Amino acid sequence: MQDFKTLLDGSAKAHGHLCPGQVVGVRMAMVGCDLIALDNPSQLPQIKKIIVYVEIDRCATDAIAYVTGVKLGRRSLKFIDNGIMAATFVNLETDQAFRVRSTEKSRDLAAEYAPDIKDKHAQQLEAYMRMPADLLFDIQAVKVKIPAHDMPGPTRFKATCQNCGVVVRDKKEVYQNGKILCRSCAFGAYYQRIDTGT
Repeated sequence: MQDFKTLLDGSAKAHGHLCPGQVVGVRMAMVGCDLIALDNPSQLPQIKKIIVYVEIDRCATDAIAYVTGVKLGRRSLKFIDNGIMAATFVNLETDQAFRVRSTEKSRDLAAEYAPDIKDKHAQQLEAYMRMPADLLFDIQAVKVKIPAHDMPGPTRFKATCQNCGVVVRDKKEVYQNGKILCRSCAFGAYYQRIDTGT
């Protein structure tokens, strides 16, 4: 794996700016990959051995994706919307998995690890670089049961919504009142159709 500075610079460039979340995400990914014994996860053959579950859609997630090479389109990045600065790193070959969570105390300790910096944002950024990993993160060995339809690889499962006719992939269909439905037909859509007259 590349060194922290190189990964942080690349991550910040890919994300669009350098922020404390980038530092946390890069360090979290480095720790997670080390725990599951992948030293070059963004390259073949290791790229096919990793899945990462992220629990927040913030800056750290972009950093984790950059360091590990996981992507939604590759089906190796899974988003669980818990609103928690945490990620679970899974080695598909060994079944090893670790959940790495950013601690709240790390924010409180920023002044202790970067007392020479008065600006809060800059202080956090520097402190998260200096802080030992055991203060920055809580780490827990976990077991993740990944269903076959959630694994990376080609689409093997598809169904057709009996209401709107759309094809639903990867076992995301819903069975309701004896019918196969897409999630929008079953639960309502996040969007509202607008009639454009075309």
